[in-house]
Amino acid sequence: MTTAPASQFDAIAALEDAGLRITGQRRQVVAAIDRKDAGFTAEALASELDGVGRATVYRTLKLLVEADVICKLALPDGTPMYSPSRVEHHHHSVCTSCGAVEEFRDSTVERVLRSLNREIEGEIIGHRMEVFIRCRACLISTDE
Repeated sequence: MTTAPASQFDAIAALEDAGLRITGQRRQVVAAIDRKDAGFTAEALASELDGVGRATVYRTLKLLVEADVICKLALPDGTPMYSPSRVEHHHHSVCTSCGAVEEFRDSTVERVLRSLNREIEGEIIGHRMEVFIRCRACLISTDE
């Protein structure tokens, strides 16, 4: 896995590297994602972008996931959520109250994966780990 692009320019470069045209609508989608501080749904993103069709938003999100520019997460109810990918191999914590997404790495998880790789007949080609939380800000706001 390569280091994930961390800026709007890098996201555009990743799409170009995949041989894709960079349309004005794709630029708008990338710019909107670049402004995100928390996780977002495709529907929420589409509703923010006047003049960009929902199908274009969904296609662009799919391309950006494939290019490792953004991460696709699943909320507890199965709803897809996205977040910019800022580090290479990582997992996520997702606040179920405000949608904040944090990336984390943990050596214990990595040891478990190495152990599983020895135990499983076959090759592990991927995995996902999302931890659902109420973030510190949401906990503080409910205490007040």
